[in-house]
Amino acid sequence: MAGNSEDIVADDVKFGFKRPEMYELKLSGTATVYDRHVFLCYKSHETWPSHVESSDSDPLPKLFAATLKARKDDIKLKTVLTICEVHEDIGLSGGDVLIFPEMIKYRNLMESDVDAFVEDVLVNGKPWTSGPQEPLSGSYVFVCSHNNRDRRCGVCGPILIEEFGKAIGSRDLKNEVHVTACSHVGGHKYAGNLIIFSADKEGKIAGHWYGYVTPDDVPILLDEHIREGKVIERLWRGQMGLHAEITDKVNEQVLNGTTVDNKGKTPAETASQGCCQGAAGFSCCRDTSAEGKEVEKKGQGRLPTCFRKWDKPEVFTAIGIVGAVAFVAVAYGFYKKSD
Repeated sequence: MAGNSEDIVADDVKFGFKRPEMYELKLSGTATVYDRHVFLCYKSHETWPSHVESSDSDPLPKLFAATLKARKDDIKLKTVLTICEVHEDIGLSGGDVLIFPEMIKYRNLMESDVDAFVEDVLVNGKPWTSGPQEPLSGSYVFVCSHNNRDRRCGVCGPILIEEFGKAIGSRDLKNEVHVTACSHVGGHKYAGNLIIFSADKEGKIAGHWYGYVTPDDVPILLDEHIREGKVIERLWRGQMGLHAEITDKVNEQVLNGTTVDNKGKTPAETASQGCCQGAAGFSCCRDTSAEGKEVEKKGQGRLPTCFRKWDKPEVFTAIGIVGAVAFVAVAYGFYKKSD
């Protein structure tokens, strides 16, 4: 038994949350650039081979991945396929397919269905003709636990899932937050890695990638990201639907009225520091370098929700300044006319 304890400690130091590489690299901008995420529920993370999507012994994920690759030019949205663990307690059975940001599920996909499923749902954007479409509700957390691909996620992932289970239970969120293991998502060096799909303040589904997550961060992600819609910047890798140049803006933030670099030059951050999710899921941490620039993105026509979160003194000050400038301009106009 003592030997097992020693092995656990050794794994934690070498592969887990105490490994030397933790927090060494910049996280922002390391997420995959894509528009839609498809999860295929398949067996247990403990049984997945290193490349489960190309394994001859796992024909369903292999065929699904190959079909997506073959039809990629026909699929309008850039789509990522990830394998997730079967978890009957949260309604995930073998062969189930989850699609985000649409928040829909199809049940019991089989090898013989793959071509028609991809054609109907992912190419043509229509409901699958061979199975009913079910809506998903609540938030979904996918934790990379792909041990046979990389030991770091194999060590960190299951610990994080267990911690989520405890925190969800103590907060009575069992019917609102659903957590399961997933296969490789890229960036094992950032383990613990996870992706959270939840609604932002405007009800839009955003898929946020987090890295260097530890058990101490789990309550923060539940209370601040999922419940309050805040992005935890120090752990944030990026977001589904955002391109790299937009993601990089999170590297700069305004703290106490001063723009600072997030690469070790910021004042001391608290563990819970985050920023709100704005219109269309954009992070709207105030960035003075972006002022005066328009971000052209389909569906954006409203002010980011973070502007609604300004303190009243800030709002009154801004109104006062604008009013004063307008008064001076009008007065000067009358003065010119009187000359």
